[in-house]
Amino acid sequence: MADLLLKDVEKAYGEVKVLKDINLDIKTGELIVFVGPSGCGKSTLLRMIAGLERITGGDFSIDGVRMNDVPPAQRGIAMVFQSYALYPHMTVRDNMSFALKIAKKSDAEIKAAVDKAAKILQLTPYLDRLPKALSGGQRQRVAIGRSIVRDPKVYLFDEPLSNLDAALRVATRIEIAQLKEAMPNSTMVYVTHDQVEAMTLASRIVVLAGGGISQVGSPLELYERPKNEFVAQFIGSPSMNLMSGVVTETGSRTVVKLDNGGVATSAVPTITSDKDQKVRIGVRPEDLLETGGAAGNDAIFTGEVEITEALGEVTLLYFRKQGDAAAVVGKLPGIRPELRHKTVSLTAHPEKVHVFANGISLLYR
Repeated sequence: MADLLLKDVEKAYGEVKVLKDINLDIKTGELIVFVGPSGCGKSTLLRMIAGLERITGGDFSIDGVRMNDVPPAQRGIAMVFQSYALYPHMTVRDNMSFALKIAKKSDAEIKAAVDKAAKILQLTPYLDRLPKALSGGQRQRVAIGRSIVRDPKVYLFDEPLSNLDAALRVATRIEIAQLKEAMPNSTMVYVTHDQVEAMTLASRIVVLAGGGISQVGSPLELYERPKNEFVAQFIGSPSMNLMSGVVTETGSRTVVKLDNGGVATSAVPTITSDKDQKVRIGVRPEDLLETGGAAGNDAIFTGEVEITEALGEVTLLYFRKQGDAAAVVGKLPGIRPELRHKTVSLTAHPEKVHVFANGISLLYR
């Protein structure tokens, strides 16, 4: 069992606070993923959990025991870094067993632990090889195996796949998911900048920005119900389209007259009766649909397609920018290169249209 609790945790370097008001309850068996833009503090927060960075405010506990001043080696934590950090002159078996030898475990205990970890990670055929005889993905598995043999309370992963090429990244990501399935009671905290890793691996995702937590939730919750504009655009690729306008109808649904001349109807109910409220509507590229309305009368957006990217199952449409508004991106099914340089009108089902007032979703006001 390993429940982690961070209460009002802060990190400051002198007068500069890089993390503040971090409140997070991680339950045994969860795989929590920290995501956010570069410099948001996700790796710093992971290192604070590991004990490699000092906590300057608040409390961090494991299973109810305060860990702020406990040395890293006594926290029951194992960490997998971005770099494999394997001993090049040692075999896979020796790399995986090194920490246990230092801890003066018996030969029988060491062999049993290494053989069990090697079986889980499919490394048994490679136990007598040196790291130079392994692929990048196999080396990363050895680094993970080195952590497994210690039987820690918590596993920490700091961007473990960022050094791998695209194919190996996919394969190793699947292996980490299989590892979690094989160890359902293990608590894991994972840092990545790759949202595909976050969406496919996480029990819950923690989105960090501006030194704090923007939103915590399951991958689909963050995708379907983003709390604010930042999360809406950070989760999903390509990013959610945001368009400005003014509310013209309130109640059980929200109708917005957009600055681009379009009209958006959202199933999101409005709390305010202010029909002149300025808002921004958000629609994901994959939720945009072609509309055949005359002159785009029922369209959310009408514009000229500047670039098309045919990806096989879908085609990305990049529209010419209109004034100061951000360029709109659409994702239509099939191969549609004929739409390049054509004027296209797009709409969306009301339940797919998000509404944000002052950057916050109306669902959370």
